[in-house]
Amino acid sequence: MRIFGLGATAGILAMGIHSIGMVAKLYGDAIEELDDGPRQAVESAGASSRQQIWAAIPQKLLPQIIATALHRFDINLRTSVLLGYVGIGGIGLAISESLRVLDYQRGMALALIVLALCIVLEMISGSIRKSLMSRSGGGISGGTWVDRMLAHGQKPAEGDLRLSPPWTGERITRFASALLILVLLVGSLRIVDINWGDVVAGVPDIPSTLALFFPPSAGGAGEALVEALILTIQIALAATLIGAVLALPIGVLAARNVVRNPYIHSFFRGVIVVVRGIPELILAIIFVVISGLGGVAGTLALSVGAVGLLSKLVADSLEETDTDVQDAQRAAGASDVQVFFSATLRQAAPAFIAHTMYLLDTNIRSATLLGVVGAGGVGFLLLNASRVNQFDVVTMILILMVGVVLLVELLSMWLRHTVR
Repeated sequence: MRIFGLGATAGILAMGIHSIGMVAKLYGDAIEELDDGPRQAVESAGASSRQQIWAAIPQKLLPQIIATALHRFDINLRTSVLLGYVGIGGIGLAISESLRVLDYQRGMALALIVLALCIVLEMISGSIRKSLMSRSGGGISGGTWVDRMLAHGQKPAEGDLRLSPPWTGERITRFASALLILVLLVGSLRIVDINWGDVVAGVPDIPSTLALFFPPSAGGAGEALVEALILTIQIALAATLIGAVLALPIGVLAARNVVRNPYIHSFFRGVIVVVRGIPELILAIIFVVISGLGGVAGTLALSVGAVGLLSKLVADSLEETDTDVQDAQRAAGASDVQVFFSATLRQAAPAFIAHTMYLLDTNIRSATLLGVVGAGGVGFLLLNASRVNQFDVVTMILILMVGVVLLVELLSMWLRHTVR
């Protein structure tokens, strides 16, 4: 904001930079969990490193790639509400203004709009993932009416060899979906009306702005910073524990391949959507009003958000497990409970560890942000330092947070390799 000013540009850049780190981490974790057999087979045939990557990773990882992208879009949707509190604009700014003048009815109405958007996005995400995972080589679920209509005109002459895939209903759907996404992206760029002149004009100010943040300093409050950092970590750990205890059973009950009753898994999917649709900032404000300022409000707010996030990731991981192993055990006479613990859970265990550690990482950073509304932790000191232009103190706090996040990442890597 100091470089590019108020408006959508600063928010887009902030969320875009953060999205790169999060999506890259999740993609990296997913690639490490892939079966290395196909890549080794391609390598033994003499394929180069690039050919190995393209042959072994994209097709197997496509459902997770799309699910992660949609998940990040959902996070950005809710994060944009938080950015409104610092003047970025959008519905978050309107919610902030409503709560500032104690117009809670309007504020909750706007929060319900955000909830509705999250529900619609979750429905779209679920339908896309279900379509991807139900694919079995050719056609959609054994062939749609589009497949049958196109089949008459696409039968090659006897002796001909087709070098390109046929235009089946599945291919048309994928092409139309990609085209629709492209149109939405271009339309979004036009609607937000990014002032490229301001962007270009702000680039020369980057060095002078960065110079304000160095050298880092505790500002004479080093002990207070350490205490606040410890409180932030405690809030994140408590919220992760509470969220994991509640999210694991909810995620299991929401997985379609674990719970065959459509009413049960649809109900718990709906619970996940509703919980995830409520921004943590709104929850923090509510709990601050109920329990007062401090870490309790932040812990409760993050716990509720953790249930929505982790339960969705758990359900998605269970649905992405190899069903052939499960079907083989059922054919051998195993019960559903035996299949779950011996086949489904064992396959998803590394992903559970990765998701839980990712949740801890997210909660540490979210606990910092919730300090903006008095939910305790180092975020409150960060806000005060930025308000009085103590940018050297801001840098010191950010360095401490980066150190904590790196430690969590190292712990996550060790746990994942241990479980594997």
